[in-house]
Amino acid sequence: MDPASLGDLWDRVFGSQPAPDQWLVIVTAAVALVAVVPHALWRLSRNAITIAHEGGHGLIALVTGRRLDGIRLHSDTSGLTVSRGRPTGIGMILTAAAGYTAPPLLGLGGAWLLSAHRITLLLWLATALLLAMLVMIRNAYGALTVVLTGAAFLLISWLTGPEVQSAFAYTAVWFLLLGGVRPAFELQSKRGRGGAGDSDADQLGRLTHTPPLVWLLFFHAVSLCSLIGGGRWLLDV
Repeated sequence: MDPASLGDLWDRVFGSQPAPDQWLVIVTAAVALVAVVPHALWRLSRNAITIAHEGGHGLIALVTGRRLDGIRLHSDTSGLTVSRGRPTGIGMILTAAAGYTAPPLLGLGGAWLLSAHRITLLLWLATALLLAMLVMIRNAYGALTVVLTGAAFLLISWLTGPEVQSAFAYTAVWFLLLGGVRPAFELQSKRGRGGAGDSDADQLGRLTHTPPLVWLLFFHAVSLCSLIGGGRWLLDV
């Protein structure tokens, strides 16, 4: 590839794109909300939240020096991330806490990039993260889910114009922010019925010798604060 082409690619990825109209930002928020609220649609769209959830566990496991054995994503939208290392300590605590907090925090980071009009960069970063995650997937359904999601980001970023990229990127970020709120409420409901006894909150409670409710409230706080902060960035208010 000649230097001019490399320069064009650099500008395309790291340069800024035109800010979308306010109506488009609001419409994409509505589309994301529709994907999150109705139970029938949520059963399908929640797969994307599970990717972010398990990816969060995996990333923090690696960052804290644990050995990541693999990630599995299941058709019922559950997932499992297996890592090896000390069964206690800060590394294990951070790894366990990363699941429910990853989707809203990724949404917050995406909102920050979009507020700086780095739309193409966001799409490429998402593609790179999904590609890295694919290496650690250990089941066919999980691999298919990650490949299809990554392909969507790649094709949108490579083949479409600024308007389509903006619509896709804003919808994806709104979905992470809004979809990142619901799982904590679902976990709260399951625990209220006596289920989810080995949830991330329960594991964190045992690791830190605190009530699981403390960690459930922490998940709520992170997701709701991310939604408020990210929403303000996206709406530019």
